[in-house]
Amino acid sequence: MNRLSSFLSLFSSMSALICCALPALFVILGAGATFASLISHVPQLIWISERKYYFLAFGAVMLVLAGFLQWNARTKSCPADPALGQACATTKDWSKVVYFSSLVIYLIGAGFALIPQWIS
Repeated sequence: MNRLSSFLSLFSSMSALICCALPALFVILGAGATFASLISHVPQLIWISERKYYFLAFGAVMLVLAGFLQWNARTKSCPADPALGQACATTKDWSKVVYFSSLVIYLIGAGFALIPQWIS
């Protein structure tokens, strides 16, 4: 369950990156025409951008759930069998990496979605 929640939080935070940071990145790089062409070929990006607050809220809920599960798993011991213990330790390490990566991705996407509104 812990690994599943980490991957779900990663994919939900990617939606924040797609809806909010991707357009800003294209504009910063001077590729606004490329982004307009991308939107004409993938019109679902507009739908995602119009509903960015729902995606951001869902991503936040998934990150909180994954963080709670990570916090609970930190004190659980791995099996005594060397092979299973090594697999357990590796899974715990990768789960942390995936969780913190998804947290960084979410914060970047949410920053691009919310900060410009607060500034103007």
